[in-house]
Amino acid sequence: MNQSRPKVKKSRALGIALTPKAVKYFEQRPYPPGEHGRGRKQNSDYKVRLLEKQRLRAQYDISERQMARAYDRARKTDGKTGEALVIELERRLDALVLRSGLARTIYQARQMVVHGHISVNDRKVDKPSFRVSPGDVVMVRERSRSKHPFQVAREGGYDTEGETPRYLEVNLPALAFRLDRDPNRKEIPVICDEQLVVEYYAR
Repeated sequence: MNQSRPKVKKSRALGIALTPKAVKYFEQRPYPPGEHGRGRKQNSDYKVRLLEKQRLRAQYDISERQMARAYDRARKTDGKTGEALVIELERRLDALVLRSGLARTIYQARQMVVHGHISVNDRKVDKPSFRVSPGDVVMVRERSRSKHPFQVAREGGYDTEGETPRYLEVNLPALAFRLDRDPNRKEIPVICDEQLVVEYYAR
């Protein structure tokens, strides 16, 4: 999902850093962009819920249609709909490519998948929305391994976010990882009050 809006400006509008580059700008200006950014207030329940939904969408770089479909699937599962929604999104191929340390941002992860550099269980998959199942093995395809971004990944160059999530078994030298099990919500490193997102769609 290509977005023309600058990532730093979008990060400030949503109150979260969407890229490593945005972190320092967000620290310097932790308020929405624009002339009146400092004075803005969320003054309605609808706005609060809308912002939370947009924040979750932005962290996975997905369209509104994709978000609504994920919500519909989550609503049909047992347990809390909000937690199921985040877990549903986290199982996307591009999201797991990011979490594994093969990419620096969700945008780069999406590009890697779309350009055909990634395989799942030895089959090329070029859809970022592909849902990875527990036991699936994801790796960089042989013909792509010599490309610069994957050389950086192999050396741990994108592994800047701390611990690898426990639901992944990662082998960066082999440019591969496996989803061991479904994630738990508390393990997923996204900033979101998912209950507000559920309330937005249930209105």
